[in-house]
Amino acid sequence: MRDLLTQHICAAIEAAQAAGDLPALELPAFTLAHPRPEMGDYAASIAMQLARPAKLAPQVIAERIAGQLRANPDFAKIAQAEVAGGFINLRLLPQTLTNVVDDVTRAGEAWGNIDLGHGQKAQVEHGSANPTGYATIGTGRNVITGDTLANALQAAGYDVHREWYVNDAGSQVRVFGASIFAHYAQALGVDEALPVKGYAGDDVVSIAQAIAQKDGRKYLDMPREEAQRALGRMGIDAVMDNIRGTMARLNIRFDNFFSEKSLWTSGLAGEMIEMLGEKGKIVTYEGAQWFTEDGSAIRKGQGRKKTDDEYAEEETPDKDEKGKKLPVQAVVIRSANVITNPEERGTYFASDLPYAWNKVHLRGFNPAIYVWGEDHQADVERVLAGARALGLPDGAVRIVIYRFITLLRSGQEVRMGKRKGNAILVDDVLDDIGSDAFRYVMLSRSVDTKFAFDLDVLKEQSDKNPVYYVQYGHARICSIFARAAERRPQDVPGYEQSALVYEHPSEHALIRKLLELPEVVELVTQTLQPHHLTGYAQSLATAFSKFYDDCPVIREDVPADVMRARLKLAHAARIALAKSLHLMGMTAPERM
Repeated sequence: MRDLLTQHICAAIEAAQAAGDLPALELPAFTLAHPRPEMGDYAASIAMQLARPAKLAPQVIAERIAGQLRANPDFAKIAQAEVAGGFINLRLLPQTLTNVVDDVTRAGEAWGNIDLGHGQKAQVEHGSANPTGYATIGTGRNVITGDTLANALQAAGYDVHREWYVNDAGSQVRVFGASIFAHYAQALGVDEALPVKGYAGDDVVSIAQAIAQKDGRKYLDMPREEAQRALGRMGIDAVMDNIRGTMARLNIRFDNFFSEKSLWTSGLAGEMIEMLGEKGKIVTYEGAQWFTEDGSAIRKGQGRKKTDDEYAEEETPDKDEKGKKLPVQAVVIRSANVITNPEERGTYFASDLPYAWNKVHLRGFNPAIYVWGEDHQADVERVLAGARALGLPDGAVRIVIYRFITLLRSGQEVRMGKRKGNAILVDDVLDDIGSDAFRYVMLSRSVDTKFAFDLDVLKEQSDKNPVYYVQYGHARICSIFARAAERRPQDVPGYEQSALVYEHPSEHALIRKLLELPEVVELVTQTLQPHHLTGYAQSLATAFSKFYDDCPVIREDVPADVMRARLKLAHAARIALAKSLHLMGMTAPERM
């Protein structure tokens, strides 16, 4: 509806220009907003945008556009145009709103789908935590954000691929293997110290104990390094098996688990570094190979040093003394004087380069969307710079950064980490509150908003979680239809055209909410902000509750034709509620 009205406004402007009421000028991009209900259903501020180039007052421009709208018989069949200041307010006719109910019921589960992507291949890579422990509550926000974005992209007409990037290369694998070896030896009664920055979590201990029980002293009789490598691989497999189970509990599926190591064993990482070298983007400095965006010499001075799982990654200053942004410079292959093991000299960035090439150029994903935690904020610019240097299309790589959660227990912040062994696992939370409540909480804030997650409070008040309010609205409609089928089955509507025009304000308000679902799908897809779905679902459930309070449906004194019309509207609301819940990866229960 919004797009149809936008087309009518564009046609009205062209008609006004042809009539000489407006000067010929290029039409800027504009959108329709939802004003206060008393002002109409949609509002356009295009007259204000045209005021300066047209050298006319916004009110005058708005009146001339509105005049052309009123003169258009196709527009007059669906809406009225009113002018308030420089705004053009559009009010849908009651028959138009009535027709929307028919559109929703005919579309069924497809209601809300749009064709923004036109079948284009898109990918959402999410989760992708280091495979050194089971999925934590922080990973939960990552995968729920990514999965919901993938659902929205699919509804928007994209051919969506979902991927988990397995960080199975580098020094953290070695440290993880050494940690499992230590726990494994301890399980067999051998006094073996945990390595520096080793992993002490119960999940790692349980993996090691299971290996000890199954294989006995097998790995104690091997050369230590060989045993640690073997145990590290077994540990990663065990962690990923557990993560797959956790994802299934969250109603999240992946099309592929992509190995970081494969980028190196296939030779693709070396090819990308060689390609960038041929373009003059790789510079050797102090024994290390650096990526330099503009091909310039490495800047001297105090840069940033990032240490993550024993990956020390150097970067030069990113701004000059005046605060001006400088071209990206970052190490791809570290010096042998710093890292002795050649398999561990490649930085995360060195893997990011071939991975972006693999996604966009080799597999054809555009957009290729990454979901990263806020600790990777500084990595965004260098990955985008790398994508540009590789010649990937502008906008093909899109990175979503989400803020971390502050975990509370009884109002007190809890510090947690995989290495310390005090991380809260997703499975533990799901045992307490279930998948739907957890997903709703993770989606209830904008990704760039940090919020506190009080586990104890949520346990005590899980029945008051907003997701239950939305789900109850769906279940309530199902119960209304069940009662109607028992009492007056002849009056339960099918999919025929509505015979009665809706007139009550609460009916209109509910229908307007139904109209918003396709717009919300587009908004989530374009902004990569899935929290808009929770807000929509909440407001839709509220609109249905108000409608049900104000407009009796199956009461004995309700005429049959009114009952049928209101049942049909309730059915349309159920469709939209179910679709919004499914987009968020939640269930739409018929009973509660």
